This record gives sequence, structure tokens and C-alpha cells, in this order.
Amino acid sequence: MKKGNRLTLYIIIALAIGIGLGFILNETYVKEENANLAASESRLKDLNTAIKNSTDTTTAQYKQLVTEKKTELVVKKDALAKRDSKTEPFSLLADIFLRLIKMIVAPLVFFTLVVGVAKLGDIKAVGRIGGKTLLWFISASLMSLLLGMILVNLFKPGIAMNLPLPDSGTDTGIAKTALTLKEFLYHVFPASVIDAMARNEILQIVVFSLFFGVATAAIGETGHKIIKAFDAIAHIVLKMTGYVMNFAPIAVFGAMTAIIAKQGLQILKTYSIFIGEFYLGLLLLWVILILAGAAFVKGRIFDLIRRIKEPVLLAFSTSSSEAAFPKTMVKLEEFGCKDKIVSFVLPLGYSFNLDGSMMYMTFAALFIAQSYGMQLDFGTQITMLLVLMLTSKGIAGVPRASLVVIAGTLATFNIPEAGLALLLGIDPLLDMGRSATNVVGNSVATVVVSKWEGELTAPLKESLEV
Repeated sequence: MKKGNRLTLYIIIALAIGIGLGFILNETYVKEENANLAASESRLKDLNTAIKNSTDTTTAQYKQLVTEKKTELVVKKDALAKRDSKTEPFSLLADIFLRLIKMIVAPLVFFTLVVGVAKLGDIKAVGRIGGKTLLWFISASLMSLLLGMILVNLFKPGIAMNLPLPDSGTDTGIAKTALTLKEFLYHVFPASVIDAMARNEILQIVVFSLFFGVATAAIGETGHKIIKAFDAIAHIVLKMTGYVMNFAPIAVFGAMTAIIAKQGLQILKTYSIFIGEFYLGLLLLWVILILAGAAFVKGRIFDLIRRIKEPVLLAFSTSSSEAAFPKTMVKLEEFGCKDKIVSFVLPLGYSFNLDGSMMYMTFAALFIAQSYGMQLDFGTQITMLLVLMLTSKGIAGVPRASLVVIAGTLATFNIPEAGLALLLGIDPLLDMGRSATNVVGNSVATVVVSKWEGELTAPLKESLEV
């Protein structure tokens, strides 16, 4: 069995074992904490209802309810802390792996993108390929957002929730993104590339790398030495990726064990209709992306899907698009994409072309509005779509990043942010699907741009395996 296939098999096995062990721990090791949490949440719900129905806030009864609520919040926090402490060893396995991947992503994006831009030759080539790339990204993003909007209006998964509007001050625990033009531009252009790399701000690293690559190509012979050195460093980083990837099954095991131990298998049952409809939407998005790719590369699109199964599975099981970034680069070069195109398009895709996350944003935002009985007209929904198109650019391909953008969008359209609580429990499960879809979307985009540029060759033997 080839090394890549072995790793895929190990990841699948780790996924299954993690689910099984997580279920056992949920029923035994953390059963008491889960029971305390359930009782605490039920009590808090009753207290909130009683407080809301109180007409006189000066009575001793009202003050007693408020005091009981504060006490119950402490009880809930304590139960959460105890549960997290018990599952921490498993969470650490996934966290350490993701930290190792993040350690690689910033230098890999920088060195490969600089080499890719410099190899393109001149600013005209960069502009031409960049224009084609952004055209595909914008089209794919709009299509993903629009598909999410259509499906949530068709399925109406939030109608059955029929929730009352919450208090305006309810805290979700999730920070909101700023929507101002100033904050958006600050998010794009780095004040310090070192700071951008330290925080893994992919979009800012991309901007610096584009300038650096164009300047490197412009200085002629001296620049060729830099390109050669950076190309060698990029291959060293890819070799490091191979070492890190050996720990992927362990990380997958830890992540799945922790999630199921905390949430139980009911996470697969609760909101099952919403989860099923969302994954049906992702499946439809996959079909659209594959058909769009097939329009350019014909039957080879199926070979692409076969080759990227490992990074797709890794993104699915870790809920992180970034975790799959290095391996995706290798698989695309094996498919026949030139390294200069892969090095240019794929890093850009991680800022501008997260198709799965895009579809989720409109799907989730409108689901929350439906849950509170808020009917948004077509014009408002289109405006929301365009707002999400803008604010989502540069979003990190890491767990829960989409929720941050959704929180800001909900506030903009006066939709209760407390509705995010509806999704927090199942978000890890949803994040798996959208992360995997992000990998598929960026892979198809890279192949299409390679074909447009006449830089798509016959597949290589899988000698690039790291």
C-alpha cells in the first residue's frame, strides 16, 4: 500500500476509534459533569423565563431570582471546567498537531508564493493570472453564498425552532468582526509582516509576498539567486510537513474523542434535520464545483478528487482547512499543475475562496433569523450576501472562524446574536464538512487556472509524497 493511502486508512481508523472511545467516555468518565451541565442549563432556562416575566424589578422575589441565576452560572462554569479538564488530554493531541501545522503554514505561504510570483516573470503575467484567479474566486464565492441562501429558503430549517426574541444583552462569547472599510483595509494590509506571520494572517502574508515576489523578479540576476534559495527552503518546509503529517491520525483520534465525549452521540441526532440539510447542500456544492472543473479538464477531474482525498479527509477530521494546505500543494503538483501556479493560486484561495465556509455563512445566518420568526425580504438577503462576501475575505481556515464573521453580520441586520448559541453545540460537526469543501474548492480553482494558462501537464508519478 502506498504511503499516502496508508495515512488515509490510518486517519479513517483513528476517526472511528475516536468516536467509539468518545461515546464510552461520555457514558462513563464525564457522565456526571454532563448531567450537571444539563441540569444547570435547564435551571437557567427556568430562571431566565421567570426573570423575563417579572413585572416589578424592585421586589425581593426578583432580586432572589437574579441571585440564583448568578449562582447557577457559577455552577455551570464549574461543570464545564471539570469536563474540559477531564477531556483535555485528548484535546491536546489535536491542539498540538494544529500548532505544528500553523508553524508551517506562514513560511510555506511566503516562500512558495514569492517563488510562484517571481517565476511568472513580470508584473503583466502576475496581473493576468491574478485576474483570472480572482474572477474564478469571486464567481465561486458568490455561487456558494447564493446556494446557501436558496437552500435555507427552500428547506426553512429554522421555522420549527419557533424561539422568542432573547434579551438584547445576551452574550454569545464570540467576538464580532468590524464591518467598517477602515477595519477591512487594516485586515488586508500588514503593518508588520513579522506580526502577520506570528498571527497567521494569511491575507496579509499574501499581500507582502506579492510585493516581494514582483520586486524579486524585477531585479534580474540577483533575484534569481533569491528565487533559487527560496525554492529550496520551500521544499525543506514541505519535507517538514511530511514529518508533521505522520501525527495526523493521533490528532484526529484526539479531536473526535474530545468532541463525542463532551457532546455525546446526540450531537449527531440533535438538529439532525439542520445537519442533514446542510450536508446535502455541501454535496450539491461539490457536484457544482466538480462539474465546473470538468468543463475545463474533462474526465481528469475525477483523478483530481481521488488524489486530494487525503487532504480532504484531514480537513474534515480536524475542522481546519489550514491543516490540509501543505499536503494539498503536493497533490496538485502530482496532478500536473505547475509549481508556479500552485504556489500563486492556492495561498490566495485560503483568503478569497473558502467555498464551504461561504455557503455556511448564509445558511447559518438565515437559519437563526428563521428561528426567531424574522422574515427577511429578498433585497435584505441579497444585501446580507454581499456583506458576507466582503467581510469573509481573509478569514482564517481554522475552527470557529466562520462564527466570528456571522456574529458581526447578525448585528448588522439586527438579528439576535444570541442565536449563535443554537449552533455552538453542533458547529464542530458542521465545521468538518465546510473545511473539507474549502479544500475541494481551492483544488478545483488551481486546476482551472492552470488549464487557462496552458500550464497543466500529464499527472506525475506520486514521487512528491512527503
